[in-house]
Amino acid sequence: MSGKEPSLSWLSDVAVFKVNRLEAHSDHRYYHSMEEAERQGPMDMRHSLNGDWKFSYAVNAASRVQDFYKKDYDTRGWGNITVPGHIQLQGYGRPQYANTMYPWDGLDAVRPPAIPEASNTAGSYVKEFEVPANMKERPVFISFQGVEAACYVWLNGQFVGYSEDSFTPAEFELTPYLQDGANKLAVEVYQRCSGSWLEDQDFWRFSGIFREVYLYTVPELHVQNLRIEAGLDAAYKEGTLTAELSMAAEADALISIELKDAAGALVAEAEGQAVAGRAVIKLEAGTVSLWSAENPYLYSVCISVQNSSGELVEAIVQRAGFRMFELKDKLMLLNGKRIIFKGVNRHEFNARRGRNITREDMLKDIVILKQNNINAVRTSHYPNQTLWYELCDEYGVYVIDEMNLESHGSWQKMGAVEPSWNIPGDKPEWQDIVTDRAVSMLERDKNHPSILIWSCGNESYAGQVILNVADYFRKADPGRLVHYEGVFHNREFNDTSDMESRMYAKPADIAEYLEGQPDKPYISCEYMHAMGNSVGGLHKYIELESRYPLYQGGFIWDYIDQALITKNRYGEEYLAYGGDFDDRPTDYSFCGNGIVFADRTVTPKMQEVKFLYQNIRLVPEQNAVTVINGNLFEGTERLRLEYRLYREGREIFKGQQELAVGPQEEARIALALPDVQGAPGEYTLAASLVLKEAELWAEAGFETAYGELVFRIEDEAAAAERGQGLLPEAGEFSVIEGDVNIGVTGRGFSALFSKQAGTLVSLCYGGREIIATPPAPLFWRATTDNDKGTSLAYHAGSWFAASLDRSCTAVRLEAGADRATVSFDYEFSISRELKTRVDYTVCADGRIWVRMLHSGAAGLPDVPLVALSFRMSADYGESDWYARGPEENYSDRACGARLGRFRRKVTELPSPYLVPQESGNRTGVRQVKITDERGCGLQIEAAAGEPLECTLSPYTAFELEQAAHHYELPKVHYTVVTVAAGQMGVGGDDSWGAPVHPEYRIPGGEQVEFGFWLSAAAPEAE
Repeated sequence: MSGKEPSLSWLSDVAVFKVNRLEAHSDHRYYHSMEEAERQGPMDMRHSLNGDWKFSYAVNAASRVQDFYKKDYDTRGWGNITVPGHIQLQGYGRPQYANTMYPWDGLDAVRPPAIPEASNTAGSYVKEFEVPANMKERPVFISFQGVEAACYVWLNGQFVGYSEDSFTPAEFELTPYLQDGANKLAVEVYQRCSGSWLEDQDFWRFSGIFREVYLYTVPELHVQNLRIEAGLDAAYKEGTLTAELSMAAEADALISIELKDAAGALVAEAEGQAVAGRAVIKLEAGTVSLWSAENPYLYSVCISVQNSSGELVEAIVQRAGFRMFELKDKLMLLNGKRIIFKGVNRHEFNARRGRNITREDMLKDIVILKQNNINAVRTSHYPNQTLWYELCDEYGVYVIDEMNLESHGSWQKMGAVEPSWNIPGDKPEWQDIVTDRAVSMLERDKNHPSILIWSCGNESYAGQVILNVADYFRKADPGRLVHYEGVFHNREFNDTSDMESRMYAKPADIAEYLEGQPDKPYISCEYMHAMGNSVGGLHKYIELESRYPLYQGGFIWDYIDQALITKNRYGEEYLAYGGDFDDRPTDYSFCGNGIVFADRTVTPKMQEVKFLYQNIRLVPEQNAVTVINGNLFEGTERLRLEYRLYREGREIFKGQQELAVGPQEEARIALALPDVQGAPGEYTLAASLVLKEAELWAEAGFETAYGELVFRIEDEAAAAERGQGLLPEAGEFSVIEGDVNIGVTGRGFSALFSKQAGTLVSLCYGGREIIATPPAPLFWRATTDNDKGTSLAYHAGSWFAASLDRSCTAVRLEAGADRATVSFDYEFSISRELKTRVDYTVCADGRIWVRMLHSGAAGLPDVPLVALSFRMSADYGESDWYARGPEENYSDRACGARLGRFRRKVTELPSPYLVPQESGNRTGVRQVKITDERGCGLQIEAAAGEPLECTLSPYTAFELEQAAHHYELPKVHYTVVTVAAGQMGVGGDDSWGAPVHPEYRIPGGEQVEFGFWLSAAAPEAE
């Protein structure tokens, strides 16, 4: 098509997806000298065109400036736009978030390959440049690393080429069109094209030149395409390196190769001749160090290209890792060992720049992955920037590299499988455009050892077209496996995928598959939908790893919230989701699924992920710890064992020692601990593995694994102190029963109970009022995203009503010499059988034992929460906990929480999920203090051996329930205290209907009783 004049018809012609575009090739760097190549610095044969470009925006093709590309068209009056960057994030048009539906659904009745012409926005870009001196007299090319979704290119008024596929490079030769002095580069970018039917990913819909753009040239002898295969023998010991080179021209060249280890020492060398532009050279490397995520050992392949005179013309250093990934005996094996993917799905995303992410963003992501025991990434659902794969090679992260294909809206509508017009399906006219995307990914990325699996895309149903792509991957690169989940919906094309891959299958469903004598290993390419307050029940998936050899892990959906920073009507910045830009249609907040917030701070969910994903497990006993090394290849030589003994959460002893536990081995290590038998109390033995020395991703001393044992030492005196058995100290004590109120006073305290209000209405310690809003039974939590997905408000909204009000049917007083108990009985409109009783036993020393007896009723739905809640002044804004933490945790997400003491400001306790919802809970609460800045306030303490759940927040459940954004919440006036016997888990199997697992729910008919002490909190002595 090189002779064709550009045509807008190409946008809707599935047969035209590239015109004059260069063939895909490897992403290796090349230099003039080997010294430059070994430094791997900036390439002097590249010239960046990033920066300000002249720009004009049009809502559709008909309204664009049609002649802007001509040499004599003056664009000086145009505005500027930054490249790389999205058009919609720079003041033109609006971003739109959509999940499965096509973004024009309901607005235009088109079917593929036609596109909605009236709303197909166009961006006209112009950049003037002069050819760098070192590129003159040489061929000059241009590389667009990412343009969404289709682009036409002109230089000096002459048409250069056309390309689709947003996520792989589009490169063109500019040499025939260059002129001396200034050159006018013009690019017209359209948001929609036939390829857009293949780009229906669950993400923000942007357009523009969003990855870097640069000019480049090549030497007279240039390796255009390089394939490095670093293979192993059957024993996974001896390495053979094969270098296959394709030259840019069919010229002869002398090729010499040196293989160097990580220290720069020569391992092997060989020479070969490129004949007619091709060469294949093999090196026997002998015994090699293997690449894995545990030890990402990289060799340097140093390639020198010499001309017939023996002069060095081109130098290349390509890093390579010796590893073998294979399917053997129905298992996926890395270097002969069964691999477990502890993975995440990751979008390229930045809260300010969208998918235009930087090196700093990627480095931050890599560090977060490594520090939290995440060993694998699926590039959902498109090829990433080259730098990402280089970092995964270097730091050690396994990659499923996924081609740019998703046609979700063509076959699944509102969850129902309906493939009547699915594309690409079996439609041969779609074969070339789909295969082109596979070729572009494989040819660019093939030399990265981190990539273990090629993926045929995502959620595009199944058919012959995708099966053909899978066969292409196998033929072009037999050293990797092929993944595709969509065959789950159509088993006729089961051979598309080398492994069984499912999305959001529940643990029981996975177990059923694995117990059915399957012929493929299993991975969850997406599981644990981490939307909002989620990731409950992750341990159920992790437990499958030891029960079923064919279960080989999964990839959490997903890594980072896709939320964009914008401003509300008062100029305040906030994180926005779908619909906040008046984008319609939209899927609203469904873009907030990350275990990392959009600003790249980790969410509390990561606490659970890090613990359950750890390769090495620590199982402490009272005088020892068992170290279970689940690593495939690495022992514990780089780690040190540290252990601490705590009594009632306070450290009383610490120690450390060396250890040597080989991969796939375990050892019991005796610990020298002090004798605590004579000191009753609750003890925690905490064991950690920390880095001896700094790694690329963490400083020395960083904790990689953790385990703890909680135990009690008791004697008769300690047992007598449990619950209400602890006798109060004698002192001033009086009970006054009035007509409306019951007052109980003592030295330094007073409590007032209202018969009219039916509750405790005042509690003063040292003359300071503690209660701002009286305690009341609470059965409702602000619905989480997962709760909304299960329609909790519809099925269990009666508990919302029960929490709003109640009827106090009886008030009783039992007074004694040193204590008085005031009891309140409550009934509720939702059921005559539902009753709750709250007893307040005030002791002479000012402590109050609070007991709540909740008698459920048959026929009521599961109750979200059984608690007593009240408000204090926001002046009491400090908290000091002895509980499981330090981050929020729930009954089904507490494996990674550790028992200890920690402090937080109350305003820091709720988690800033994209949509306000229940958050900030702690389980295993022994004690919590809520104080002012001086340390004065209230202490809540559980009975020994009967820990509680507790939430402190500036907001009530009802305030959170009504807010769609954090800026909608009221100003902080209170500290809301919620003390619970328990609340339901948060769930996480999915966010559109999967219930919380039964063992983490509270049946509506269940009787629940719990109690706790209230007392004055005073500053601790220094």
